[in-house]
Amino acid sequence: MDTLSAKIDTRLYRTEITSASGNVLISDEPQQLGGKNLGLNPTELLASSLASCTLITLRMYINRKQWNVEEINIKIDFERDSERNCTSFTRRIEVIGDVNEEQRQRLETIANSCPIHKTLTHSIEIKTTLI
Repeated sequence: MDTLSAKIDTRLYRTEITSASGNVLISDEPQQLGGKNLGLNPTELLASSLASCTLITLRMYINRKQWNVEEINIKIDFERDSERNCTSFTRRIEVIGDVNEEQRQRLETIANSCPIHKTLTHSIEIKTTLI
C-alpha cells in the first residue's frame, strides 16, 4: 500500500503533500480562486499522475526494447462534464526518435497499460474516516 500525507494550515489554499519516502510538493489554487498559485492545483496533480506514469512506463518499455528514442513528450487535457457526470482525459504523446509505425502502435498500447491509466479506467473505491 502506498501512503502519503497532506496538511493545510491557515494559508489559503497551500497544501503540503509528503510521500512515505519523504518527498514533498506543494499544491495550491490559482489566485482567481483565492490561492497564491504556489503549486499545481488538485486537477493538475491528477493529470500529472497520468502524464508521469505514462512517460515512465513508455521509457521503461523503450529501454527494455533498446529502441532509439531520445525524448517522449506528453500533453494532457482534462475536462469534467458535471451534467453528464463524466471526466475525460485527452493524452497526446510525441515520441522523438527512430520508431516505425508498428513500434508506434505498440507504444500506444503500452501507454494505455500504465498503472495510473488502469486505475483511472477501472472502478475506484474511496474509504474515508475522520479521526
